[in-house]
Amino acid sequence: MSLTKSIYFNLLLALLSLQGFAQNSGRFTTSLNDLWLFHKQNGPVSKVNIPHTWNDQDVLDDVPGYYRDLGVYTRNLKFDESARNKSIFLIFNGVAQEAEVLINGKSAAKHVGGYTRFIVPVSKFLNYKNDVLEVRVNNRFNEDIPPLTADFTFFGGIYRNVNLVMTDRTHFSQDQNGGSGIFITTPKVNEHAASVSIRSYLENESTKTKKLQLIHQIYNAKGMLVASQAQNITLAGGEHKPVVQDISSVKNPELWSPENPYLYRVVSRIIDIRSDQVIDQVSSPLGFRWFKFDANQGFFLNGKSLKLMGASRHQDYDKLGNATPDALQTRDVELLKAMGGNFLRIAHYPQDPLILEACDRLGILASVEIPVVNTITESEAFTKNCMSMQREMISQNFNHPSVIIWAYMNEILLRTKFSNDKPRQLIYFDHVRELAQKLDSLTRKLDPTRYTLLVNHGAWDIYNKVGLTKIPMIVGWNLYSGWYSGVPADFAKFLDRHHQELPNTPFMVTEYGADADPRIRTTDPVRFDKSIEYAVKFHQVYLNAMLSRSFVAGGMAWNLADFNSETREETMPHINNKGLLTIGRLPKDTYLLYQAYLLKKGYLKITSAHWKDRTGQADSAKMISTQNIQVATNLEKAELFLNGTSLGFKAAVDHVIDWTVPFKNGLNQLRVVSEGQSDQADINFLVQPYRYKDEIPFEQINVLLGSKRFYLDDAEHQTWMPDQIYREGSWGSIGGEPFKGTNNRISYGSDKNILGTDHDPVYQTQQVGIEQFKFDVPDGEYDLSLHFAELLGGETKEALAYNLDNNHKKEVEEKRIFSVSINGSLFMQQVNLARDFGYTTAVKKQTRITVENDKGITVKFLPIEGKPVLNAIQLKKVY
Repeated sequence: MSLTKSIYFNLLLALLSLQGFAQNSGRFTTSLNDLWLFHKQNGPVSKVNIPHTWNDQDVLDDVPGYYRDLGVYTRNLKFDESARNKSIFLIFNGVAQEAEVLINGKSAAKHVGGYTRFIVPVSKFLNYKNDVLEVRVNNRFNEDIPPLTADFTFFGGIYRNVNLVMTDRTHFSQDQNGGSGIFITTPKVNEHAASVSIRSYLENESTKTKKLQLIHQIYNAKGMLVASQAQNITLAGGEHKPVVQDISSVKNPELWSPENPYLYRVVSRIIDIRSDQVIDQVSSPLGFRWFKFDANQGFFLNGKSLKLMGASRHQDYDKLGNATPDALQTRDVELLKAMGGNFLRIAHYPQDPLILEACDRLGILASVEIPVVNTITESEAFTKNCMSMQREMISQNFNHPSVIIWAYMNEILLRTKFSNDKPRQLIYFDHVRELAQKLDSLTRKLDPTRYTLLVNHGAWDIYNKVGLTKIPMIVGWNLYSGWYSGVPADFAKFLDRHHQELPNTPFMVTEYGADADPRIRTTDPVRFDKSIEYAVKFHQVYLNAMLSRSFVAGGMAWNLADFNSETREETMPHINNKGLLTIGRLPKDTYLLYQAYLLKKGYLKITSAHWKDRTGQADSAKMISTQNIQVATNLEKAELFLNGTSLGFKAAVDHVIDWTVPFKNGLNQLRVVSEGQSDQADINFLVQPYRYKDEIPFEQINVLLGSKRFYLDDAEHQTWMPDQIYREGSWGSIGGEPFKGTNNRISYGSDKNILGTDHDPVYQTQQVGIEQFKFDVPDGEYDLSLHFAELLGGETKEALAYNLDNNHKKEVEEKRIFSVSINGSLFMQQVNLARDFGYTTAVKKQTRITVENDKGITVKFLPIEGKPVLNAIQLKKVY
C-alpha cells in the first residue's frame, strides 16, 4: 500500500533549520525519531516514533510465528535554502534486516543486515522544499543473510535511533562502512609514555581544490590539552584521501582499566586555511591500555592478571522488543558493573552504539560479534554479507578502548546439515571452515591490535575435527553441563580437557547457565525444574571451577537478562529464562550470588527475600512452618535474626549461607548482620494447618498436582505449593502418579506452552490416575477451583537443537474420559479434555460448597475410559 500525496502533505513537517548549524564545528546533527508514519504491507497507517518494532506484541502471543515481512516508514523533511550548499547524510543505527531508503520516490541506498549502522548520502535526491523520506524494511527469512536460525527473536523495524548529519562539502568521509572516518590505534603504551596513530579519511565533494589543515588534539578527562598534531593538506575537487598522523609521545598516560576507566578524547578538525574556519569536526574516545591472552595464565591488562568475568547481553526488553530506549540500554551496562562484572560479551550481533560508549565509561571490557549462528548457507552471497557485516562491525566500533575481541561465529555446528549424507556433510564442513578462515583473516587485516574469537558449543570432537579450534586466536566454549546435557561436575572436566589437548590456545567460557523462572521456587531442586534454587547451585559449581583455574581467561554467564525467543515454550513461553536479571531487569537470586563472588567490598544479602509471599505446611501441631532462607555474602560468617530473635551464626560455603527458619503465620521480619554489613526483609507467610482442627485458622490453599515446586503468582498475590499424599485431618491427593512426558530432560511435568493462560506452571504438572482429593476442613462456605489441561497430544513441534540429550520418545495420545463428583454430587460429567477444550489448553472449573456435619470436602475422579487427571486445585474459605 502506498501513501497518497495528500497524506504526505498533511504530515507535520520537521523543520531542520541551519540557524542551529554549529559554525565552530562545521557539523550539524539532529535526531529524526519523531513524526513517522508506519504500515505493514497492505496494513493500516499509524503514527510511530523511533525506535520502533512491529513485533513487540505478536512474539508473545500463543499463535506460533510472528510477522516477518515488509514494513514501510515515511516522514517529511524540510530544509532551509542554504542547506543546498551542504552535504547531508541520514544515519540509521539499526534497521532489521533489509532496508531500502528512498527520497522523493527514488532509491538512495540499500542495506543488508539488521545490527550495524549504515549512512546514506542524500543531497543529490533532495528538492529542498517538501522532501519525502521513505524506508522500506523487511525482516523476512533470507537464506543469504545471517542469522538464519537462532535462539532469539528476529524483530523487524527501525529499532535504533535515526539521525541527520549536515556538513561542509569537504568533510571526514562518511563511506567507511558506517564508521566515523577516524581510526585510532595506540602502537605503544606503558606507564611512562604512549604513542597514538590516527588514520583519517577526508573527502572533498565540491569541484574546487581546497587547502586544508587537519589537526588532532588529545584532551584528558579534565579537558586539558595534552598533545596535538597538525598537517596541511591539499584536497582536489572530488578527491577522497586517507591521511595518517602520529603523535609520538603522551607522557605518563593515565591507564584505562575496570578499576580506573580513564578516558581521553581525540578531537579531529578540518580547517579551511583560506577562511580559517573549522569546516568539520569529529570527537573520538581514547583509552590507553595494553593486554594479552595467555594459554596458561589467562588474561592480562596493563601487565596485571585479570580474570574476565561478566555476562552476555541481548538487546530486547520487556514488552518493547528490541526497540529499547537509550536510558534502558545504558542501564544494562550499569547493572553489569554493579554486579561486579568486568566483561560484556555483546552477543550475538553488534548492538547500539550506546552500549560500547557505556563500557568505555564504566570500565567494562567487551567482545563484539556478527550474527553467524547455528548454520551457514553455502552461497557466495552469504559469504559476501558475512564479510560486509564484519567490516561494518570493526569500522563502527574501532575506537572503543573497551573492545578487545572481534568474534564472527557462534555454535556453527549445532545444527549440522546433511546428517544422512556424510560425503556431502564433509563438503559442508569444508565450506564452514573456509568461511571462518576468511572472516578471521579479514579481521586480523582490518585490526591487528585485537584478538579474534570463534565460539563453539560443547561438542569437543566435531569442532576439532572440522578445524574450527585452530583458526581463531581465542576459542570460546558455550558449556551447559548439568543443563542441556550431563551433570554440572562435567564442566570442570571440560575445562581441563581443553588445557591438556590445546595447551597453546587461550580460551574463554563464553556461555553457561540454567533456566531460572523467577516465579518458580523449590525445596528439592532438580535439573530442568526451572527453579531459582537449581540455578544458584549450578552457578556456584561453574564459578568455583573457573575462578580456581588460572588458564581459564574468563567466563560470561548466559545471559545478563532474560530475553525473547519466540519458539520457546516451557514455564514462561517465548522467553529464555537464563538471565541473571528478569527481562524487566529485576535481579534474581543468581545476580545477587554474582555480587557475592565478584564484588570486592563487603557484601551481605538475603537472596531468597525475593520469595516474599510464602506458604507451607505447619510442622506437626506447631504454629510454625520451617523453610530455608539463603544469604549471599563474601564475608566468612553471619548471624540471622527472625523477629528480633537470633537464629545463630553460620559460616558461608561457596558464598552462601542457609538457615532453616521457623516462620509464623503472617508477617516475619528477617535481619542478617556481619562485620558492619546488614540486610533485612519482610516475609509474608501463610501457614497451612497440619490438621484443620489445630489453632491455625485455614484461609486458602493453592496446590500443584504432580509437582515438587512452588509457583509465585505475583499478579494475583497467590502462592502455589506442591501436593502431598492425603493425611487424615488434613488435605492431599489419593492415588495416581505425577505426569512424566516423553522428554527425558524433565523428571516431572511438561514443558509445553499452555494456551489460554499466563500461568503455565499451574497447568504443566498433573497427577495421572488420581482417585480423590480431600480437604478435611471445618464446616463453612468454600470456593473450590479445579484446573485441568491435556498434556498429551496436539501439534508435533521440532525439538530445540540446544537440548543436546533430548531423546524424545514418540508421544502416544491417551484417550481419557472421566467424571468428577464433589461430596457425592456430580460436578463434571464425561470430561474429555482434548475433545471438549483442546490440547494443552487451560481449563478452570469453579464452584461454591457448603460443608456440613464435619464431612469436609471429597473430590472424586470417576474413570470411564483411560485415567483421570488433575493439574491443580484451589480452596478458599468464604466464611
